[in-house]
Amino acid sequence: MKRNSFSLSTLSLLICVLIVSSSCKKKEKPDEFSFAFITDIHLQPEGDAIEGFLEVIDTLNDLDPDFVITGGDLIMDALRQTYGRADSLYTLYTENAESLKMPVYNTMGNHEIYGIYKGSGADPTHPDYGEKMFENRLGKSYYSFDHKGWKFMILNSIEDTGNSSYVGLIDPKQVEWIKEELQKTGLETPIVLSTHIPFITVETQVYQGTTVANDSSLVIYNGKEVLDLFNSHNLKLVLQGHLHIYEDIFIEGIHFITASAVSGGWWKGPYLGHEEGFVLVKVEGQEFTSEFVDYNWVVKQ
Repeated sequence: MKRNSFSLSTLSLLICVLIVSSSCKKKEKPDEFSFAFITDIHLQPEGDAIEGFLEVIDTLNDLDPDFVITGGDLIMDALRQTYGRADSLYTLYTENAESLKMPVYNTMGNHEIYGIYKGSGADPTHPDYGEKMFENRLGKSYYSFDHKGWKFMILNSIEDTGNSSYVGLIDPKQVEWIKEELQKTGLETPIVLSTHIPFITVETQVYQGTTVANDSSLVIYNGKEVLDLFNSHNLKLVLQGHLHIYEDIFIEGIHFITASAVSGGWWKGPYLGHEEGFVLVKVEGQEFTSEFVDYNWVVKQ
């Protein structure tokens, strides 16, 4: 009888502890979430790239954001590589990215485009030529998704000139798609854009000279035309890559954040003093805060 009484008391105590513990847990508000923007990974088997990317993945899994957006240049290069090399780099990225415990939304960078530089020897009729390599392996090069009342638009900002080079451009077909997306988006819906090549940057002015013009491979040259499409909408944030520097330009209620490269100076240390890292964005309601996350990478070689 005593043993049964003791067991009943123990069970009651355990239930009380579980109830108290559950009530003490912080409840996430329905309009709260976080996500990470990581860009310019430039993954390759050489050097410290794989080890560095795995450290980024561990950091992200510890932070546990709702999802990750990549900003392009996921692989070291497909522009001037043989098919075998480019294919192996894509495989390397996809296999390692599977270790992320949250959804990943990929943005295409210039280095994902296969074979448009003459040195690659690529056949333009190849089914993976140009942007098709990205699309065949990772999905559409521009698309949208919604999360907790926010709209995210992933853009393709790369245009092959047909002359062994590329420029920053949102092509006419994509402009029409943006218009269609906005027609079915509420005017108050917060919008986030992800682009590899920036819409706006002061990188050239800071590092080369205040009156130096931006090159068309450095920024989206029809950027104003595209941004004007959002004038009557609630564009909150534009996430950018390509430059390997960190900057946050705030103008007319929009933050244009260019994120430092995960690879820094292509896995050889910081680039122009900008450490290797990524951006973590925390959202509450219609507002957000962002912070640079230095995952404390140190070159091993």
